[in-house]
Amino acid sequence: MPATAHLQSDRFQAVFHARWSGLHDPHVRALAWLLDAPDLLDPGAAQWHGKIATLTVADDLEPWLFALDRAPDELHAYLALRPYERLGRYAEKLLAFYFARQGMLVAHGVQVQAGKNQTIGEFDYLLRNAGQFEHWEFATKLYLLEGSADGDYFVGPNLADTLGTKMRKILERQLALGRHQDAQVHLPAPIDRACALIKGWLFYHGGDQPALSLGVRPDHCRGFWCAQAEAGQLAADGFMLLPRLSWLAPLQVGVDQPLNRADMVSALAAHFAQNPMPVLVSLLHAVNGFAQETSRGFIVPDDWRERAGQRAQRAFIASHRDD
Repeated sequence: MPATAHLQSDRFQAVFHARWSGLHDPHVRALAWLLDAPDLLDPGAAQWHGKIATLTVADDLEPWLFALDRAPDELHAYLALRPYERLGRYAEKLLAFYFARQGMLVAHGVQVQAGKNQTIGEFDYLLRNAGQFEHWEFATKLYLLEGSADGDYFVGPNLADTLGTKMRKILERQLALGRHQDAQVHLPAPIDRACALIKGWLFYHGGDQPALSLGVRPDHCRGFWCAQAEAGQLAADGFMLLPRLSWLAPLQVGVDQPLNRADMVSALAAHFAQNPMPVLVSLLHAVNGFAQETSRGFIVPDDWRERAGQRAQRAFIASHRDD
């Protein structure tokens, strides 16, 4: 049975729609999600060593976002989207727009190089924050839990990385960039704090439960995942297959846009005949003239779990090789 029985996954969608259903521009809605959604990780968890940042948003957030929604040209120009924009870069630009509006942004996306051809790293954000000069790394990630309560078993849908490997890279390498001698030319002052802001969604199969011991926030955004063979059991008023830049905020569209279940199953079959990449599907219900997302889930190829388990095991072995 698909994980739509995992009803606690629906709580954030309801909260988001209650506050932001009046926003209609998709980029403004994505920005609202970045600013209002709970962080993915718990800043107080011991394994993060005090290096997890959290946003304190402006008091005028709601009137500002609704005004921006009515006149979004400035945001659209700032984003300057290209056809194949990566989700992470898109989210970085959205957040940089907010930091600039708040007068916090010193620099964004600053590459550090040794010589002409060797890139050492990149500062996602250099910020003035509450009287301090700070380096923030930022990641927006979606991971699926595959079979074990370990950070290496939260696997990306394309199997490229795991939550564990991503966080080790950020904490051990990326946040140390400010100490590199070649970075000093980019820094107008010594860095007071280096930390990471992590936003995203975690997805669970069937009755799987969040492994909060991994340093995940209890109220993180969550959904389900299921195999293609299980997708025909999903129940909703309608379904939408989400393109990558629509993976952030809960979806809201006109009631005539969603697919019915048979068409959704057919669309998935056509996709998987050409491409093994999992598909994020929004489950929608009609509310006040709109179709609003009440749950979301990744539909994966039927052999995905086996491949994901192999990927997770390799990450686990690599992380313990020097123990």
